[in-house]
Amino acid sequence: MDIKFLAYTVRNLILDPVKEWDVIHSENRPASFFSRSLFLPLLFLASVSSFLGAFLFTNTELGNAWSVLKGVRFFAVVILVTYGTAFILNEITAFVGIRSDFGIWFRIIVCSTVPFILCQIVSQLLESFIFVNLLSAFGLYIMWTGIEKMLDPPEGKKLTLMIAVTVTFIALFLIATSIMSSITDKIYFSIFV
Repeated sequence: MDIKFLAYTVRNLILDPVKEWDVIHSENRPASFFSRSLFLPLLFLASVSSFLGAFLFTNTELGNAWSVLKGVRFFAVVILVTYGTAFILNEITAFVGIRSDFGIWFRIIVCSTVPFILCQIVSQLLESFIFVNLLSAFGLYIMWTGIEKMLDPPEGKKLTLMIAVTVTFIALFLIATSIMSSITDKIYFSIFV
């Protein structure tokens, strides 16, 4: 894990995404580097935030194991959604004749989810700050600039790709959340109750 890369990339994606995409494009680091140095550390912080929010502030009669399962569920959902979206968009671009590269799509999706994950760190910890999640829409602009810089699709296909990414991400998020909630509920109520 490269802490300096994490800090600079998050800061630059929020403050000047166009310039940061130029840096990402010129450095051409592999998807595995983005996974371990950007995506997984942020996701780990959000998962710990989800655990702490359930453990410290949620007033339920459920035990401490529920808090742990909530953090694990959040981690699993975001992993499934991010990798799934990158895989599906890689297949879609191959189908429509645009440059198809899983590594590029993974970098685009990971960088676009940075505002979402940062907002989740706050809203998972303090549920009363759920309105902060509106700021995660900035990820759409990060995605737009990333698609433009990394793939350089024809002008008419940029908006189509944006819509495809957004619909895919939201659909996978809803499906994964539903499935993982069902699994964690069954685990909790069959083992810990």
